[in-house]
Amino acid sequence: MTVHVLDDYYLAITLLVTVGYQLSGFAIAWTLQFDKITDFTGGSNFFILALLSFLLSETKHARNIVTTVLVLIWAVRIAGFLLFRVLKMGSDTRFDDIRSHFLSFLGFWVGQIVWVWVVSLPVVILNSPAVTAGPVPDFGTPADIIGIIIWVTGWLIESEADIAKFRWKSNKPPKWQVMQKGSWRWSRHPPYFGEIMCWWGIWTLSLSPTLKHGVSSGAQKAQYAAIVSPLLTMVILIFGSGIPTAEKPQAKRIYVLSHKEGASGDELSGWPAYKEYLRSTSILIPIPPAIYRPLPLFIKRWVLLDLPIFHFDEKTEGPKALEESRPRE
Repeated sequence: MTVHVLDDYYLAITLLVTVGYQLSGFAIAWTLQFDKITDFTGGSNFFILALLSFLLSETKHARNIVTTVLVLIWAVRIAGFLLFRVLKMGSDTRFDDIRSHFLSFLGFWVGQIVWVWVVSLPVVILNSPAVTAGPVPDFGTPADIIGIIIWVTGWLIESEADIAKFRWKSNKPPKWQVMQKGSWRWSRHPPYFGEIMCWWGIWTLSLSPTLKHGVSSGAQKAQYAAIVSPLLTMVILIFGSGIPTAEKPQAKRIYVLSHKEGASGDELSGWPAYKEYLRSTSILIPIPPAIYRPLPLFIKRWVLLDLPIFHFDEKTEGPKALEESRPRE
C-alpha cells in the first residue's frame, strides 16, 4: 500500500530530507575545513531521494523500478567517482576561495539543496501516490524506450569521459596540452553533455502515465512541470558551475604559458594549437571535428552554444592575465 507523507507528491518529505542531509554535510565540512565529502554528499543525496520515494510508494510497476534503478546507478557512479577523485587529489580547488568564509561556503550547500531536490523531481513524482494510485500504462511505451535509450547513451558518454580524463590527468600531461582522446575528441565537455542526456532520459521515461492520460490532471501538470529537472541541469552545466568554470581558466592558463618570458618551444606553440582546437571541437554536443570545423561561426555560437561569454579574449584579457602571472616584488 502506498504511504502518504505530508503531500501526495512526496515534495515536502524529500525537501526536508535533502535540507537535513546537506546541512549536516555542511556542518562537517565547515567544522573540519575540508571538502572531501562535498560532491559525495550531493551525489548520494540523489540515491537517498530515489530510494526513499520508491520504498514509500511500495509500487511494483516496472516503470517505477527501472526509473529508480537508473537514478541509483547514476548516483552511485557520480558520487563514487567524485569521492575517489578528491581523495586522490587531496582537495578541491573550487572551494579554495570560499572554504573559510561561512556565508559563501553555506551558499554553495544551499545551492546543492536546490540542485538535488529539483533535479530529482521526475523520479520522486513518478513514485508518489498522485501517480502510482492511477491506472498507469504497461511498461514498454515509446516514451519508456526513448527515455532508456537517451539515459544509456548519456551515462556511457559521461562515464567514459570522466574515466578517460582522470587517467589522462593522472599521467601529469604538460600544462599547455588539452585532453583530446575518446569522446573528448568530439566535445570539449562530454561529461556535461552526458549528464544532461541522463536527466532528459529520466524525465522522458517517467512521463508515460501522463502521456497515456492514466493519472489526474494535477499529476499530469506535476509530471510535465518536472521538466525543470533537465532544464536546470542544462542551466547549471552550461551557464553555471560547468562550462564557464572550465573554458576561460583553461584558455588563460595556456595563453600565459605561451606568452611568458622564457617559454619553451612546446609552450610557444600551445596557444596557436589551442585556438585550432577551439575551431575544431564542439563545446558540448559531440561532433566529429571534420564536420564541426567548417561550420559557419553563427551555427557554432548560436545553435551549438559556443557563446562569446565563454571565450578568453587575448586582446582585452591577455595583457591583464600576463600582468597577474608576473611575480610580485
